[in-house]
Amino acid sequence: MKFQVNGVEVFASTGGRPFDKKKPLIIFVHGSGLTHMTWVLQTRYFAFHGYSVLALDMPGHGLSGGESLKTIEDMADWISDVIDAVGYKEASLVGHSQGCLVILECAFRFPKKIKTLSLMGGAGAIPMNPELLSLAEKDDPKAVDLMMDWAHGPAGHFGGHPVPGLYHINTGGMLAKSRTIKNTLGIDFRACDNYKNGFKAAKEIKIPTLSILANGDKMCPVKEGKKLADLIDGSKIEIIDNCGHMMLLEEADKVLNVLKKFILTYFPIKKN
Repeated sequence: MKFQVNGVEVFASTGGRPFDKKKPLIIFVHGSGLTHMTWVLQTRYFAFHGYSVLALDMPGHGLSGGESLKTIEDMADWISDVIDAVGYKEASLVGHSQGCLVILECAFRFPKKIKTLSLMGGAGAIPMNPELLSLAEKDDPKAVDLMMDWAHGPAGHFGGHPVPGLYHINTGGMLAKSRTIKNTLGIDFRACDNYKNGFKAAKEIKIPTLSILANGDKMCPVKEGKKLADLIDGSKIEIIDNCGHMMLLEEADKVLNVLKKFILTYFPIKKN
């Protein structure tokens, strides 16, 4: 699906079903340098079970136009603009990694628009390794290779993708290399490194929130995810075993089961 936000064309996957404004909306926000394709299994379930789904390509990423947004704050404002652009007053937000910072800030800025938050591999701050940040900003492909190696747990390195024929590391690498590295991954990494409002935002959030963490996550360790979750009133925590930072791909089925239980509880479909 393509639509306009602030005069720029945006692409979003609708999970294999036509977008229907009569259904409750769930927006999925990808991580640094990635695209809507990371959400393929989760979005399909919700699209076929009574929800309208938008798995966005952020500006300058994937199939969306424009240039990459340079701050988490600008990205949060843009998510609010997306909700307006598709004719909704409210939505549930699901984010991964950098996407967690974005939806956290969005909920802080626009609390009346957000029904639930689902944070996957999230933390209150995501400081970047200086060498990795430098490689990304210099457009060096090593940045992608290092990111994907570091982001996957042991099981992810051995394959076993839930979609037959796909390999975790290669899939993530292809997504991250879909645009110029310095203009996507480099800008995203810098935005994460600069963002300092996560813990303050968490203290102000009063909506149902789920934190899905992974015990093999080296990018946003469980202890950092718990530190954030503990600041959010009533936040729920689920930990996925034998998994790394790319939990939405590595353990897609387990993540989906946790996510659908939460959303069906706190953002149920209204029956006529």
